Amino acid sequence: MFYQVYPRSFADSDGDGIGDLGGVREKLGYLELLGVDALWICPVMRSPMADGGYDVADPRDIDALFGGMAAFDQLLAEAHARRLKVTMDLVPNHTSREHLWFQAALTAAPGSPERARYIFRDGRGPNGDEPPNNWPSIFRGPAWTRVTEPDGTPGQWYLHLFAPEQPDLNWENPEVVADFEHTLRFWLDRGVDGFRIDVAHGMAKPPGLPDMETVSTEMLIHDDADPRFNNPGVHDIHRRIRKVIDEYPHAVSIGEVWVDDNTRFGEYVRSDELHLAFNFRLAETAFTADAVRHAIDNSLAAVAPVGATPTWTLSNHDVEREVTRYGGGAAGLARARAMILVELALPGSVFVYNGGELGLPNVDDLPEDVLQDPMWERSGHTERGRDGCRVPIPWEGERPPFGFTAGESWLPIPPEWAALSVEAQLEDVGSTLSLYRMAIQLRGLRPEFAGPRIEWYGSPAGCLAFRRPGGLVCVLNASTAPIPLPPGELLLASAPLTSGHLPPDTAAWLV
Repeated sequence: MFYQVYPRSFADSDGDGIGDLGGVREKLGYLELLGVDALWICPVMRSPMADGGYDVADPRDIDALFGGMAAFDQLLAEAHARRLKVTMDLVPNHTSREHLWFQAALTAAPGSPERARYIFRDGRGPNGDEPPNNWPSIFRGPAWTRVTEPDGTPGQWYLHLFAPEQPDLNWENPEVVADFEHTLRFWLDRGVDGFRIDVAHGMAKPPGLPDMETVSTEMLIHDDADPRFNNPGVHDIHRRIRKVIDEYPHAVSIGEVWVDDNTRFGEYVRSDELHLAFNFRLAETAFTADAVRHAIDNSLAAVAPVGATPTWTLSNHDVEREVTRYGGGAAGLARARAMILVELALPGSVFVYNGGELGLPNVDDLPEDVLQDPMWERSGHTERGRDGCRVPIPWEGERPPFGFTAGESWLPIPPEWAALSVEAQLEDVGSTLSLYRMAIQLRGLRPEFAGPRIEWYGSPAGCLAFRRPGGLVCVLNASTAPIPLPPGELLLASAPLTSGHLPPDTAAWLV
């Protein structure tokens, strides 16, 4: 099981209000207690932080904001001493605008080798005043920004599928390929156990960069007709990456793949490409039995033809937290507790986003003056972006910042989170944290969780049940009335039974 650490929001060791690697190291005991096997650490490489570290200025150095390389080496050594694997986030689709390569491109001439590392094009229209095509940025506005040439005249345009501070690399350029392979080996030689690859479906661009038939600016959606992503050339890129990864038998590669068609999704996890690819079906699914069952069937079907391992997650740093997504309040929390039992009962790899184990909701009323997601500015202050799911973790105490920092947290933590802190939940056997700990422990120890598939089990309307080959039965009651449980010994439930029946918004494991 992987635990996703968003470092800015996990724990701050130096009092500047921003989480860092020293903070992660100090909390490794907590992660060990939780029972996770591996960490996925969001980007900590040197960056001006225009997009929370996903704008990388130097992919082979750790930003001082997070403690520098010494802090990373200490974290890696201590995590390994505790038998925790460490995977890093890598960003191959683009760099920071402050990367040395892009700075060189700005001072070089059109057609130069420096510009050939990125995607520069002449503009359309009589004076090149219009962007080269109609592609929008994921963060709103056009996906092109015009540069001023060294002589002061308006010049070419460069492509950025995300923010203007994140120019896209040209993966047809051998220098780009060689440099990324250098980055892979740099971290693997240092002892890293693998990588989560950002926008793994986005590096290859279509020939000629044609206009989009329908211009959509929705972020993180499945749209296989979008020419900006999922072009066939991306698979050659992943095969080259896999050859490097295979030089290190312990290492794993995990791709962020937003692809709808199951056949095309499965192509990313063929035996010579990624080991794992994020499937976001459960993170997009409503809390109904039919929707959850469809998402599970779809996710299993996506990887079965190529013999790959399915992946499951309910949230991450880009997605509204599940408690809020399922309706918020007591009902949202009950449903989130139920869904973690469903998720952990499934075969494959599970990813938990930091704070999910505490039952944290989204914070959708952050003051406007603290919002930092580039979506906020790029949308003209009409879309608040993802900061609401990135509010720091409450660790202890009765008042903000709840032990997250000795200073003022980079995003404010709601005072009502006192009841959700790690300290408040650790000794409460009925807490969400205790539920996670027990569920993770049982999943790792009980033989009933064996087997690579599931079999659907008869269940009342509005409910679902499935059986693992090892003997585990998982039941979800998404209806509005209590239901009787199928035969078997109750192993764990997300809420107490009512007169022997499973209440609404509750899941249970039986053996």
